[in-house]
Amino acid sequence: MTARLEQQIAFLNEADKLKSVVRATELCDNSRFENSAEHSWHLTLYALVLADQAGPDVDINRVIKMLILHDLVEIDAGDNPIFGTHDTAEMEAQEQAAADRIFGLLPDDLRNELRAIWEEFEAATTPSAQFAKSLDRFQPPMQNLQSGGGSWTRYDVTEQMIADRVGSKISIGAPALWEFARSKISAFFAALRTG
Repeated sequence: MTARLEQQIAFLNEADKLKSVVRATELCDNSRFENSAEHSWHLTLYALVLADQAGPDVDINRVIKMLILHDLVEIDAGDNPIFGTHDTAEMEAQEQAAADRIFGLLPDDLRNELRAIWEEFEAATTPSAQFAKSLDRFQPPMQNLQSGGGSWTRYDVTEQMIADRVGSKISIGAPALWEFARSKISAFFAALRTG
């Protein structure tokens, strides 16, 4: 039992490093950039509050597990903003290596269980993973809207870029959330053009 507990605590201590990974998205009050741990926590809250937006085959408890685990690999691989420039294949390789190392800290049964949840999120082929991915893409625009544009301004993002890179991903698992976001985003960019 002691060896198992040592492994569990080692993993939890390692996971604490996610608090130091700074993301490109600012907090809603525009006071600073959020970190990846805050993002993961906020997404789990999104899942609880927006569970009524999920399809009938979505397991919200599984979605919450995915969302709390999905960015742990950023401890090693860092955050790759959706509007940033990065080599996708290289990023995926770094994230797989990070998953090997980080989940490898756990006892075998937990390693296998949590890694499988992470892999399901990454593959995004189940209804639960598709809804989780939709929330992961929905939250940053909501924060950007609240903070006056946030990372959209820094990355010179257009309304069409958001539709192409974010909208399609949100609409797969949560079409009503994309319609909501799209109308807010359109209004934001219209105000920029007339302001």
